[in-house]
Amino acid sequence: MDLELCQLNKVYLQELTSYNKVLNQRNKLLKDIGFQPGLTETLDVWDMQLVQYGKETGLIEKEDEIYARNQILEVLGMDEYEEPGEIVGTISLEDTLNELTDYAAEHGILENNSVVYRDLFDTRLMNCLMPRPSEVIGHFWKLYEESPEAATNYYYKLSQDSNYIRRYRVSKDMKWKTDTKYGELDITVNLSKPEKDPKAIAAAKLAKQSGYPKCLLCKENEGYAGRVNHPARNNHRIIPITVNDSQWGFQYSPYVYYNEHCIVFNGVHTPMKIERATFVKLFDFVKLFPHYFLGSNADLPIVGGSILSHDHFQGGHYTFAMAKAPIEQKFEMEGFEDVEAGIVKWPMSVLRTRSKNPDRLIDLGEKVLRAWRSYTDEDAFIYAETDGEPHNTITPIARKNGDFYELDLVLRNNITTDEYPLGVYHPHAKLHHIKKENIGLIEVMGLAVLPSRLKQELADLAEAILSGGDIRSNPELEKHADWVDEFLPKYEHITSENINEILQKEVGLVFEQVLEDAGVYKCTPEGREAFARFLRSVGFR
Repeated sequence: MDLELCQLNKVYLQELTSYNKVLNQRNKLLKDIGFQPGLTETLDVWDMQLVQYGKETGLIEKEDEIYARNQILEVLGMDEYEEPGEIVGTISLEDTLNELTDYAAEHGILENNSVVYRDLFDTRLMNCLMPRPSEVIGHFWKLYEESPEAATNYYYKLSQDSNYIRRYRVSKDMKWKTDTKYGELDITVNLSKPEKDPKAIAAAKLAKQSGYPKCLLCKENEGYAGRVNHPARNNHRIIPITVNDSQWGFQYSPYVYYNEHCIVFNGVHTPMKIERATFVKLFDFVKLFPHYFLGSNADLPIVGGSILSHDHFQGGHYTFAMAKAPIEQKFEMEGFEDVEAGIVKWPMSVLRTRSKNPDRLIDLGEKVLRAWRSYTDEDAFIYAETDGEPHNTITPIARKNGDFYELDLVLRNNITTDEYPLGVYHPHAKLHHIKKENIGLIEVMGLAVLPSRLKQELADLAEAILSGGDIRSNPELEKHADWVDEFLPKYEHITSENINEILQKEVGLVFEQVLEDAGVYKCTPEGREAFARFLRSVGFR
């Protein structure tokens, strides 16, 4: 009987292997013709596919295969595995993780089958394929000896292959460019950051508040399993770097709003502050990675970034419209004859400084910062402080451009009034239907990060415009009615073929107005004269 059972089992395994081969071939053929087949493979197949994905991407070596598989089994609560046979065709990481997470949901491994809990779980799965931090760091700096680009190429690919950057979500973001008088502005409707479901929100409120990690930028996030009110970072690896003689971390943003969108953060949880040391840190990084720019959010509320509690910068391998904008009015300063300087043709108030010696830019940047902190010009509605509250600060951006280093100093002011309670130099109320949020570093440089609600709202607007529907009677669209009434007369022929292009263009033009609102000195003769007045007070001529 035992012999008969063994023979039957052998036949079963042979047939199962053959079945899986045929199934994979069938699914590949169906995929090639654009048909999505039902995902009917066994759990062992999906387990094997995840391991195979790890080998194909270089996350693990062949020698790691059994170890990785056993780690996955442990996460799934399984203690048995049968080799399913050869995998044919391209492996979809999204499908593989979804199937394994579905299994976890069906078998009670997940507390709740929602996006928050699924993200926590599939990140645990990816951790089974991850090299240790020391391996990543060692390989990064070995490649750095070849070139900084080789090192960052490896690290960026790792951050994607590990699913720390979820390619399949980022690809869903809406992106386009709009031509304006300031150049081509980048527009993105962010769809890659998942919205929490009501149950997760409720659970987060009830969850124990932890001081570990202190914030989303702390180095202690590396490898952290996460919780309902804190994202999982099991698959996260950090590159330690030294800037301004102190330990910092280099990583990528999981939401990559632009190419190789990186974050550079202090190894110590310390508040952001714009000071001379800020400029030193920016150029220390740019010297390490001359193909990257690096900038800082301002250090005051309203004009600052979302995380002011932890000193950090953002950079990347991308050239924004602001970086391409020319200098429209040149200035000089005694003692800094080797530095080129001038007002940039940009809706924000930008002083660009250029030199082959970054130390000269640091010295001049400090001089401008000190002057701006204490500068008041009532005629231009610039106040250094009111009632003891400081208002003036700077958003700095550093880069290398050919043989020259550049430091852009964007003048910011966060004063509020009864008319503008969210900030005088902030998107005004008539633009809030598109953009209400603070104008941080990314927007300053010319990329609008717009809320996900706009995807559906723009689609519904297109339908309403084409059908002649009453936009004002729609509670979701009513906020856009004045805007639509404004731009519609510009277009003689609006069709189903051009309506989306028209809406995208007009959204881009709204963002142009947003940046103009945020500029402390307007792009008018009066505004430029007021800007020059400040520069002359610093010592420019």
